[in-house]
Amino acid sequence: MSEAFEVKASVRHIPIAAQKVRLVCDVVRGKGAEEALAILRFMPQNAADVVYKLVESAVANAEQNFGLEIGELYVSRIYADKGPQHRKAPHGGRFAGRGRFRPIIRRSSHITVVLAEREVVDYNV
Repeated sequence: MSEAFEVKASVRHIPIAAQKVRLVCDVVRGKGAEEALAILRFMPQNAADVVYKLVESAVANAEQNFGLEIGELYVSRIYADKGPQHRKAPHGGRFAGRGRFRPIIRRSSHITVVLAEREVVDYNV
């Protein structure tokens, strides 16, 4: 058997919390590329648009650089890591109990998707 290709695409500094992006990533993990794009197109979450574009970019990389077809690809790995946090400390925040003050924290994330080629099983051997 030949070695299966893996195609990687990533996007950084997306202004959506990684916890929210992971909910979308969990839905498409292990699915075929076409099926993943169809699912992401109709999800109501804001993170679905970003993940859709990322999977679409990875598919385009596979077709352009390696000559693979979209029907042979599936989402082997997809994950969202924490990005930098921006604290709006001195002037932006909320009052908390016991006379304290809590800053507003703007979270961001880095998303990575890895598409792999499906193993073709030959039963005629």
